[in-house]
Amino acid sequence: MTGQDNAADLLHIIRDPLVECTHRGHVAVWRHGDGLVAGWGDVTGRILPRSAMKMMQALPLVESGAADAAGLSEVRLALACASHQGAAIHTETVTSWLADIGRAEPDLRCGPQMPSDEAALHAMIRAHGAPDQRHNNCSGKHTGFLTLSKQLGGGPEYLEIDHPVQRAIRAAVEDLTDETCDSYAIDGCSAPNFALSLEGFARGLAGFAASGGTGGVRGDAMARLVSAMMAHPEYVAGEGHACTRLMRAMNGRAAIKTGAEGVFAAIVPEHRLGIAVKIEDGATRASEAVIATLLVGAGVLDPNHPEARALMYGPIRNRRDIVTGHMELAPDIAGWAL
Repeated sequence: MTGQDNAADLLHIIRDPLVECTHRGHVAVWRHGDGLVAGWGDVTGRILPRSAMKMMQALPLVESGAADAAGLSEVRLALACASHQGAAIHTETVTSWLADIGRAEPDLRCGPQMPSDEAALHAMIRAHGAPDQRHNNCSGKHTGFLTLSKQLGGGPEYLEIDHPVQRAIRAAVEDLTDETCDSYAIDGCSAPNFALSLEGFARGLAGFAASGGTGGVRGDAMARLVSAMMAHPEYVAGEGHACTRLMRAMNGRAAIKTGAEGVFAAIVPEHRLGIAVKIEDGATRASEAVIATLLVGAGVLDPNHPEARALMYGPIRNRRDIVTGHMELAPDIAGWAL
């Protein structure tokens, strides 16, 4: 990002009666066909979208015909876009998907990760077990990469930047965002993550939002991914996670996806909107509060829904369940409406 000097105040943490913390960041709201309709901070600054761009990374899987050749269900498409908890529903789906394409856990390249799902974690500890790559929150995305690689005839090292899988992803991302992906970093799951301007990222998300009316191979592929995410939010994240909670609260009116270091993305089909958020200090609580507020402003999330209230306001409680404060959105973003 271009730096905190260009960031906007987005969220205040109030420990009554003082402002204890202020989260600053950048927001771009893009409407397909119209351009930027709202922005805070520096929308031209480049970010790493991290896991918030997984639907873009999954696009060649569907667009190439690999998803249909493998007979992928909506659940598996949702999992291809997921940062999941490693719950049983996630790892069992990855396991069966790998088997169906003639692959197995050692073929993944995402690395092992302890599950964040409590039931899965406790079961593993009781069994004196250890995590493997299926438990990695990105294992659905990587199984999608393997499926695409099989379709393209690529080699086993599908994360290499010049591998057919990554070339296909780069071409799709450049086309969607109308930007050149001339730099990238390595994500937590070892996949390349292409740097984009915040408004370019929002532009690409808006393309997904408008895909239901565009037709064609790409339009149909984007629409299928959005539909899968909205229909199966428990596979996109998991119980207790903001993506799942908010998508359930909106009942199919938007697809949303978080990313590491304070990134959050939203796709709002009924308004052809793409929303991209980047919090400078990487705070998840801030990105969740801001995306919820923007979804309220877009008219697709009830501000009084308990999930919306919890993420936008709190309250903040201590370990004795005493209310010690709350969250407060900056006035200009709290008052935004489409």
